[in-house]
Order: sequence, then C-alpha cells, then structure tokens
Amino acid sequence: MKDPCTLYKSQRQKAKDVLEILEKQRDEINEKLKLNESSASLHKELRTVNLDIKITINEIDHAEYNIQECESKNSSILN
Repeated sequence: MKDPCTLYKSQRQKAKDVLEILEKQRDEINEKLKLNESSASLHKELRTVNLDIKITINEIDHAEYNIQECESKNSSILN
C-alpha cells in the first residue's frame, strides 16, 4: 500500500535540503562580513538569506504538522 503521507514527507525533505543550502550561504556571507563589516550589499544579502531561512523553517514545521495529521488520520482508519 502506498504511503498517503509521501507528499508531505517529500516537501519536508526538500525544505531541509534548501535549509542546508541557505545556512551555507549565510555562513559564507558572515565570513565575507568579517573582512568588510560595512558592506551594505553584504548586509542586505544576509537579511535576505535570514528571511529565507525563517520561511524555510516555517515550511518544515508546516510539513511536519501535515505529516502528523496524515499519519494520525491514517492510523485511525486502519484501526
């Protein structure tokens, strides 16, 4: 039987992959800022990446909630 929660699990995994990339980008920007603390463009990039990280974490939380709901719904159907 196919897992009906696969879509949510896939969404969660994709969001985790994106989060990993965004965190690497943030780390790179922070390293550049150590060399040039007053760079307005780097600070703007950092704000953008931090916002993207918050959005992605929210997406992960939402997918995990949907997984719990889906698994709960399907376990009650099976019982």
